[in-house]
Amino acid sequence: MFVKYGGVRIAVKRGDITRLGIDGISAIVNPANSMGTMGGGGALAIMSAGGKEIEDEAIEKAPIPIGKAVPTTAGKLGVDFIIHSPTMKNAVEPSTGERIRKATLAALECAAENGVERIAFPGMGTGVGRMPKDAAAKFMVDTIKKFIDSENRGVKEIFLVGSDELCKQFANALELMF
Repeated sequence: MFVKYGGVRIAVKRGDITRLGIDGISAIVNPANSMGTMGGGGALAIMSAGGKEIEDEAIEKAPIPIGKAVPTTAGKLGVDFIIHSPTMKNAVEPSTGERIRKATLAALECAAENGVERIAFPGMGTGVGRMPKDAAAKFMVDTIKKFIDSENRGVKEIFLVGSDELCKQFANALELMF
């Protein structure tokens, strides 16, 4: 499923974000913690697939405040960057709607600042952060819409990636917003 809005294609894709095989994705978003450690959830999956150098560089750039994002190497993942955008200060801390909004916007701004045209997001805060998938999807899609309306500077394609249930929630949120 996809929608086109403001010249940006927003697509929902089922699967592992580290194995999408979508040509030309320039960045994958890591819903990080502020310390840059990648010991659980989606962060661990990204590091396991891409290599320890991703975490090492993220830790060098820490602390990363919620509402900011930093790019690092993508290691072996075949994309240009991993964009680390915290949804929590400390590892294994519950996330909130406000944190998910800030993290989503920060990742999009970081992408635009680094010339990223195609970016893939997992469910922000839906794993270790324990945010319900339906709520996270709504916060993320609403933030994406606002970004496109006011600040889009070159992002042309956004992928929302996850399990069957998360993809269903992303699709529902897209239908409500667009």
